Formats: sequence, structure tokens, C-alpha cells
Amino acid sequence: MCELLGMSANVPTDICFSFTGLMQRGGETGPHKDGWGIGFYEGKGYRAFHDPQASANSEIARLLQGYSIKSKNVISHIRQANRGKVALENTHPFARELWGRIWSFAHNGQLKGIKQWTLPHYQPVGTSDSEHAFCWLLGTIREEFPKPPTQQRQMHHFISQRVGELAQLGVFNCLISDGRSLYTYCSNRLVWITRKAPFGPAKLIDADVTIDFTHHTRPDDIVTVISTQPLTSNEQWQNMAKGEFSVFISGGRVWSKIASRPCS
Repeated sequence: MCELLGMSANVPTDICFSFTGLMQRGGETGPHKDGWGIGFYEGKGYRAFHDPQASANSEIARLLQGYSIKSKNVISHIRQANRGKVALENTHPFARELWGRIWSFAHNGQLKGIKQWTLPHYQPVGTSDSEHAFCWLLGTIREEFPKPPTQQRQMHHFISQRVGELAQLGVFNCLISDGRSLYTYCSNRLVWITRKAPFGPAKLIDADVTIDFTHHTRPDDIVTVISTQPLTSNEQWQNMAKGEFSVFISGGRVWSKIASRPCS
């Protein structure tokens, strides 16, 4: 299985601390050595880094652990290949344009039969089932909403229905973002934590690193981190329910529902 990492914040925030913990699981403290990637939204821009090498040994990953890129929405992924060869084109997150925005997507799990689903608008570059699912999902959004919907709840309902369909094919834990919202779906395992005042120290599980957020935040900062498994040992992470679809905006969870009958 792969592992996911996402962040939603109300102010541009760096993810160096959480990213440092996740990268150790890519070949050092975990088996996810078949590539990694991360995407940052910066205003209307999108900056992404990918590497087919194990993240624990990646020079690009080492650079980013100390490179403070400020973003309100981030998606990252470390890969343990099961569908699609180990290659740069198969590293997540995948990205496509819709309505003049970059949408990004990362997935943990396997989807049996997804490559039989028709793709009228977007085509995969690589060979993974995950990218095929993303192309299908974004294509359905494009067909349903030729222009951005005026009511965001319409979008929330529609995406929750589509990810529920995808989840019927297998394990489908995913993160999706258009740079404004961070959409999450938990097929069998996702956890999350919201950090806000009063802030305190946090200690990584996978690296000997502790940070006191009191010295790196302002009183009105709100930052939510979503991951496959808890990244810190001294904080209380919340488990998402199986089949839960949630939407995070500016660090807060604004919408949530059980999207479908989850797969075990």
C-alpha cells in the first residue's frame, strides 16, 4: 500500500515537518520505495516535484525537507507499486487543468477493472490504475459542470457520489484538490489532525525531530494535516470513518458525509 499526506491551511504554511516524517517511510521506516511526489498550490500557481526513487534516499526529497514552500493546500504521496511499473510517469500526485485551475490527485489502493471505464476528456500518461481513475473523475466533473458551480455544495455532493462509485472497485483512499478545497475519501484508512491555538510541541514517529509550533505560528493560524497513518507520537489524531468523504477549506472541515458502502 502507498501512503498519503495532505494539508489544508488558512494561511500559506510550509509542510517541511510532516513531509520529513513521511519521507522516512519511503524505504527507511516503511516499504514505500517505488517513488514519491508532492504538489503545492501557491496562489493561482501549482508547483510539483516527483522522483521514481525511494524518498528516504532522494536528493530532491532532502532539498524539500529544508525548503520552506508556503502553501494553503498540499498533496503528497509515497508509492509501493502494485499497478503500473516503477517510473516517473506513475508517481503521484497527478495533475490536470479544469476551468483554468490545476486539479491534483493522489490515491492509495487498487481498483480492479478501472481501465475498462471510458475516458472521453482526459487520457493517462502512465500505466497506473490511479491515474486512469483521476482522468475519469475529472472528466465527469467537466461534463456535469462546464463552468464552475455557483454553489459549492453541488460540487461536494457530486464528487462524493463519483468517488463512491470508484470505491466499489476496491480500496480507494484519495486526496483531491483544485487549489481551493481539499477533498478526501477514506476507503479503509485515513487520519487527520487540526492544529490551532494554543499550539504546542509535536514529535515525529519516523525521525528524531520535534518542533514547538508555538514559535512558528500566529494565534489565528489553522492547519489540518491528513495522512494514512499518524505522523507524530504525542498528538491525538482522529480516524476517518470507512466510506467517509470530507472537504477541507482554509484548515477547517466544512463538509462531510458517508459517501458509499466502504470496501473492506
